[in-house]
Amino acid sequence: MNIIEKLAKELSINPWQVESTIKLIDDGNTIPFIARYRKELTGELSDTTLRDLHERLLYLRSLEERKQDVIRIIEEQGKLTDELRAAIQKAEILSEVEDLYRPYKQKKRTRAIIAKERGLEPLADIIWKQELVGRTIEEMAAEYINEELGVKTAQDAIQGALDIIAETISDNAVFRKDIRSNTYRNGMVVSKGTTEDKSEYQMYYNYSEPIFKIALHRVLALNRGEKEKFLSVKIDAPIENILSYLSSHVLAKDSPYKQLLVDTVKDAYTRLIGPSIEREIRNELTEKAEEQAIKVFGTNLGSLLLQPPIKGKAVMGYDPAYRTGCKIAVVDETGKLLDTTTVYPTPPLSQVEKTKQELKSLIKKHNVSVISLGNGTASRESELICAEIIKEVDKELHYIVVNEAGASVYSASELAAKEYPDINVSLRGAISIARRLQDPLAELVKIDPQSIGVGQYQHDVSQKKLAEALKGVVEDCVNSVGVDLNTASASLLSYISGINSSIAKNIVAYREENGAFKSRKEIKKVKKLGDKAFEQCAGFLRIKESSNVLDNTGVHPESYTAAEQLIAKSGSSLKKINTKELQSVAAELAKSNVNDIAEELGVGVPTLRDIIAELQKPGRDPRDEMPKPIFMTDVMEMKDLKKDMILTGTIRNVIDFGAFVDIGVHQDGLVHISHLSDRFVKNPMEVAKVGDIVKVKVLDVDLDRNRISLSMKGLN
Repeated sequence: MNIIEKLAKELSINPWQVESTIKLIDDGNTIPFIARYRKELTGELSDTTLRDLHERLLYLRSLEERKQDVIRIIEEQGKLTDELRAAIQKAEILSEVEDLYRPYKQKKRTRAIIAKERGLEPLADIIWKQELVGRTIEEMAAEYINEELGVKTAQDAIQGALDIIAETISDNAVFRKDIRSNTYRNGMVVSKGTTEDKSEYQMYYNYSEPIFKIALHRVLALNRGEKEKFLSVKIDAPIENILSYLSSHVLAKDSPYKQLLVDTVKDAYTRLIGPSIEREIRNELTEKAEEQAIKVFGTNLGSLLLQPPIKGKAVMGYDPAYRTGCKIAVVDETGKLLDTTTVYPTPPLSQVEKTKQELKSLIKKHNVSVISLGNGTASRESELICAEIIKEVDKELHYIVVNEAGASVYSASELAAKEYPDINVSLRGAISIARRLQDPLAELVKIDPQSIGVGQYQHDVSQKKLAEALKGVVEDCVNSVGVDLNTASASLLSYISGINSSIAKNIVAYREENGAFKSRKEIKKVKKLGDKAFEQCAGFLRIKESSNVLDNTGVHPESYTAAEQLIAKSGSSLKKINTKELQSVAAELAKSNVNDIAEELGVGVPTLRDIIAELQKPGRDPRDEMPKPIFMTDVMEMKDLKKDMILTGTIRNVIDFGAFVDIGVHQDGLVHISHLSDRFVKNPMEVAKVGDIVKVKVLDVDLDRNRISLSMKGLN
């Protein structure tokens, strides 16, 4: 297999792009570094394409290794033919390789193996060849009676021979491939309820759908229902069609053993092939469904992490609860903890007035501008209190409901204990809720990505695959924004290209011992951070305090000379120019002939474009250009909603069948995929992403089931 050509075809890119990217990966470069600083070599492939290429590269290399192992094992058995070798080498997926290897694989003691041990293989060969030999099968079988070996009668011998034939049919790679394909095209996924009790799986109590049409999110729902013992799920294959196919390939014309072989074909399918193919198809469906669920989770997570930060405001984090009280934490505009308390406005104590007075005092004392309210238990009652406080204070104050998923995980973590050793575990969640509004990326990276609830069936997929995929998403987000080297936590630094958790801790330790970094070059003094790590990480680190303005941009140190020469072309010097002048010069350069300048400076055009873009906005945060979250001052309840009402909301989650939108009534409304746009939408992520501010129309409100149906048609 030519891996380069195959990847180029699959990803619709040029072979040279694949070859160059593979070399970069093999040389130890990270995906964020390749995507940002090696654009000339990859033809400006995006980080998404690069990750897809890397994932497929690993699979194809693993496939090639498996092929070589199978060829070696069969060759050691002395059974490898040129045709078999060619068939194995031609295989494009692992299941094809395993089908070809199946007859040569060491098996457990099957009925066929036992029959062979009893010396019945020659009898099986006679029946399989279906030749007239002038004697009845019973007469021939009598010659194989051997009580010591367990063959007591001629019928025992015949049955053993047929067991060998059944396994031969089952091990035939062509048969298995055709049957798998037939079942996939014409089979049904069927589920039955194992109980009459009401449950979330009721729609699947008597359900069937063609395999090739089934929606992937339904596969995971069926799997979960089966696991929780509400459903029994099976594949209903076109059995008669399959048996007819097998018989036509096994039976010779005028076969003397027709009935024996017809029965054996049925046995081979029902006992061996059918159950195996059913497992394979269900595993394949599950694998595809998991891939889709992981992709959905990853896309949503990326959108959540890149939510614009709320800068320059003191924030009150409000973690609502009932019996144990609502935890409050106030942080200043830099995220530094100023104050904490616990209030009890909710049942059983219901100290509403006392709570309002205490919170108003904290708001005045620390000049709080925003209340960041967690959306968990008791948030509805807490939201009403926030709205009342806003009306009663003599200053501009807003509240925002934030997703508190993972806050409790962070509170009990080793990292939280190190950050706030003297703060009670229960109060740390409120700190996290406050700080994730100020800088969602910096705060959310402290939490295991799987604990951030923006997915679909995330607990039903391979946790290892999910963790790997989400780690890649977080890496891409962190590196796309960059981090302040002098304020970033070890958690944030560990996601930077070339920096592992050990180096991240060393950076923080160096900073604590020596004070703030003065330049990018200084990080080379950090323990274990060598030249390769510096190359990979330097461009993603920002140092506001540096005397070199380039240290606070995405310009890589390897391009500093080109950037200096670029500024010199305008008649100025990088050391003398101020930020405003630099932006003006860069804006003029953007109008120039970039191709000519790139050739003159000896850099690639994509690199030069990126340098100019960075010089136009030194120290910029790309998230600042995104729409800010909706600030709220009052509460609307679900019962206030009316049909056809137009509202503004925030998309909280995007799933295969639509998007959930927060419209400020504590219960997110569903925009079904059919109502996401005026045009046909195949994938909700084409038109919606987490954090989008959208207009919606109320279609229906079901107070009994706590459901809201919304539409975005004709509004966005």
